[in-house]
Amino acid sequence: MDFYVAPLAKLIEQFEKLPGIGHKTARRLAFHILDSSEDEAKEFADAIISAKSLVKYCKVCQNITDTDVCSVCEDDRRDRSIICVMESPKDVISLEKTREYNGLYHVLHGAISPMDDIGPEDIKIAELLSRLGDNTIKEVIMATNPNIEGEATAMYISRLIKPMGIKVTRIAHGVPVGGDLEYADEVTLSKAIEGRREI
Repeated sequence: MDFYVAPLAKLIEQFEKLPGIGHKTARRLAFHILDSSEDEAKEFADAIISAKSLVKYCKVCQNITDTDVCSVCEDDRRDRSIICVMESPKDVISLEKTREYNGLYHVLHGAISPMDDIGPEDIKIAELLSRLGDNTIKEVIMATNPNIEGEATAMYISRLIKPMGIKVTRIAHGVPVGGDLEYADEVTLSKAIEGRREI
């Protein structure tokens, strides 16, 4: 970084912190910002600050929203007897694109991973359990990622829910093992929802 003036070096360093961005891409992005107009650069910075300050978690399902309750939870046309449990808001977007699922969601914001020091108390499991006490939920679909952490999380949560008399299903593995739902196509996700099974 000695070749760059300090403000440019800092900008490159910040871009490098983003997932999937190496040094060359970070440098290209930084120079793009330098080449843009003052207004464009300000608009970009304002978009980051605005998203960071205005986006929050839905107080019902923990998905991201800019209101207290997200549009899915507010929608009376949704099937309120089914909750689909997912690891990330990105996964919700992927499943919504299929237009195959019409129930509610619950976002965990992670998965149980002892190797990464993430236990059940570090993700939104307590919030999910508190939603199941009013006898309106008949099925919980575990749609965590099909990897070791996702499977462990699904099994852990299913053991907590089954004594409540609620059906617990797991999405079928049309989604490749070791993959992330965010990168699965709509057809694969549709098949995964159709082929879900009880666990």
